[in-house]
Amino acid sequence: MKSALISIVPFAAFVAVLGAAAAPAHAETFDGPYVGVTAGWERSDIADRIEAQPITGQASRDAVVLGGYAGYNLKATDRIVIGAEAGFSATVDDKTLAASAGKSLTIDPRYSFDVSARAGYLVNDKALVYVRGGYANTRVRTALDGLTGPVTSSDNLDGWQVGGGLEYAITDHISARAEYRYSDFGNNGGQYDRHQTLVGVSYNF
Repeated sequence: MKSALISIVPFAAFVAVLGAAAAPAHAETFDGPYVGVTAGWERSDIADRIEAQPITGQASRDAVVLGGYAGYNLKATDRIVIGAEAGFSATVDDKTLAASAGKSLTIDPRYSFDVSARAGYLVNDKALVYVRGGYANTRVRTALDGLTGPVTSSDNLDGWQVGGGLEYAITDHISARAEYRYSDFGNNGGQYDRHQTLVGVSYNF
């Protein structure tokens, strides 16, 4: 996890430096660095176990998600756009209640980050249809009821992410996107699926 987190910092700094230096006379929306903000809806489905903690049945939770991202687009051809993107997000009112061995278990996602590759097709000069795939990580705190109070622990869950959407250029520098993402954090033997429907606004340097 540390190596993945370390890789995001220089990537974001690299994008920021490019953005500060780039001021082309005729900017192309889908060619170059960009930053943006995003918001939307998230549903998490958790079952079997979360790390070493067994879960009875299945627990689900809907929440509002807010975040930001930075990336770089490259027009490989007149119609094909490829690139990379790093994002950070957190959810609002997202505590999930579950049961573990007859005791109450609270699952509290703290924040998430992801690094993914994007590939898209320009339907016209303003509309980009794209897919994405890459690495995702989420920080989760659990609290299990005990005799003297809740027993808490925190874990970082590694996973993978896929998604797709549509991005539309409003101006040379401003674009808006709508996207669906699916993330799987069940690499510990349990089930932890996350579904997100997001909208975002990007500033393209």
